Amino acid sequence: MKELPTARDLELSAAEAPPSPRRLLAPGSEALAMLVRRGFQPSVAPLDLPFPADMEEERVERLVERLGHYAFRLFLRGAILRRGPFLPAEATKYLEESQAATFAEDLVALELASREEDGRYRLRHPAASFGGTLEWYVARELRGRYGFDVAVGVKFHAPEVGGDLDVVAAAEGRLLYLEMKSSPPKHLAPDEVGAFFRRVRALRPHLAIFVMDTALRLSDKVLPLLQAELSTQPPPEPRRVQREVWALTPYLYVVNARQDLLGNIGLAIAEGFRALAPPPP
Repeated sequence: MKELPTARDLELSAAEAPPSPRRLLAPGSEALAMLVRRGFQPSVAPLDLPFPADMEEERVERLVERLGHYAFRLFLRGAILRRGPFLPAEATKYLEESQAATFAEDLVALELASREEDGRYRLRHPAASFGGTLEWYVARELRGRYGFDVAVGVKFHAPEVGGDLDVVAAAEGRLLYLEMKSSPPKHLAPDEVGAFFRRVRALRPHLAIFVMDTALRLSDKVLPLLQAELSTQPPPEPRRVQREVWALTPYLYVVNARQDLLGNIGLAIAEGFRALAPPPP
């Protein structure tokens, strides 16, 4: 039988070990601090964006204003997916040609695209997808409109849980996690939904919002996929808060972009924060 180490052996071994490295948080990063307090060691990865990360504030504000328009987001998403020179009308089939041409010129004015031959345009900072832009936009608006401390593109390195946390935000001592989807509902797969729920269960945020940047109904495919992953089976019926803002539980919401993406997110936050509040007297 193997002898167990003596008390002296244990003390000597511990004394010879190098000190553990200190990992200090940047001042003011409350959203990341809340992850650390939950036992994670988060890191932030650079976002995949169709513009330079150090773009001057005046251009940033002009871009944010345009991203508030669903049609512009559709156009930019399509332009990114063209992977090279494109005609404005090729970016998306959901816009009139004149509107697409206006958006192409907006990109030129923002110095995000250049004019090419034969009426074509080319993005000056190609990105792999629109996902990073959507995360960046929502995070910035959460900070500016609602006063959240925000981190975006967060790797939280949870054991046996894949993927990143698209947007995490902190306010009033509450942790908010948003999963962002920039593709139509038909592209949403069950394994993506399962991965989202694994992240929620590992992170245990106060409030989680599944965000689909689409004007299409959520009840046809998205809600059933999410309901199937709830721990309570059969799942409770989703509750429509307003428009396409749905509560699956008092702390889990699903929204789309119909009428106003950030407005819908704000409705879900307000509903969730009220659910977290003490009962009225």
